Amino acid sequence: MGEKVEVFLEICREGVVIPTYAKDGDAGMDVCAAEEISIAPGDTVIIPTGIKLAIPEGYEIQVRPRSGISYKTPLRISNSPGTIDSGYRDELGIIMTNTSDSQYSDQTFTIDSKGNCKGTYILRKGDRIAQIVLQVVPKMKFTVVDSVKDIGSNRGGGFGSTGVR
Repeated sequence: MGEKVEVFLEICREGVVIPTYAKDGDAGMDVCAAEEISIAPGDTVIIPTGIKLAIPEGYEIQVRPRSGISYKTPLRISNSPGTIDSGYRDELGIIMTNTSDSQYSDQTFTIDSKGNCKGTYILRKGDRIAQIVLQVVPKMKFTVVDSVKDIGSNRGGGFGSTGVR
């Protein structure tokens, strides 16, 4: 098991679930919704978690999707991975978008629903909605040069230049 870094946590809502690792060896801790919230097709919402964090300087917490939600629902973490900076002290909120088309707005599901159903999703208080990962963040120092062409190697191309096969 790797080094444990102390991150201070404040509970700022009643009945909040403290993030936990689901299994030994997991990189991310599961984060839960602190209240019931509805996400209609096409909507983007901030889901409160009921926690505030004091992250040590030199670290960030990355917010990432839970693979099961990404696979089984049209819900997406909009800014994945999201960065929580060490100086942020307000409530952790998870930005989530329902990518369903608005034509499905008359149907309602939960994240337990099977089959990647399109429609409005109700997230219940206590639902595991995302995961957080603590990462070391080295500081960058720029050195201005006339050209970067001959520094290191140039893989050439980008934005799909290597194809799909």
